Amino acid sequence: MIKFNDIKIGDFVMGEYEGKLWDGEVTRLNGDEKQIEVKTDVQEFWFEQDHLQPLPLNEEQLLKLNFQKQDNDDGSTKYMKGSFRIVVPNKNDFSHFEMWYREDKRHNPDVHYVHQLQNQYYDMTKVHLTREPM
Repeated sequence: MIKFNDIKIGDFVMGEYEGKLWDGEVTRLNGDEKQIEVKTDVQEFWFEQDHLQPLPLNEEQLLKLNFQKQDNDDGSTKYMKGSFRIVVPNKNDFSHFEMWYREDKRHNPDVHYVHQLQNQYYDMTKVHLTREPM
């Protein structure tokens, strides 16, 4: 479950309905009822907060967000989108990493899910992180 206050319009999440998971983008929030509208590849659905799950932060998700990947000689991997960078010290190990945008560098941020990365990205760049290429 994701805390309602952590969800922003544009975040990517998974909604669960009758045992099926739907990936999608948050399009609207209903604060009174704590409901979240998620646009999936089928249509838009309203989900209760307890039926939302975060998307884990991993290489697959970064590539879906149109990050470019660079394997380094020291075994680390760098992901780049515009001037924004993420470096994981060991391939596919997102348990700790660095990310930076211009002078703003963050070591081991509390980011484990895509929506958290989107919120940190916005905080650093003032631009929403989407799946659009740069």
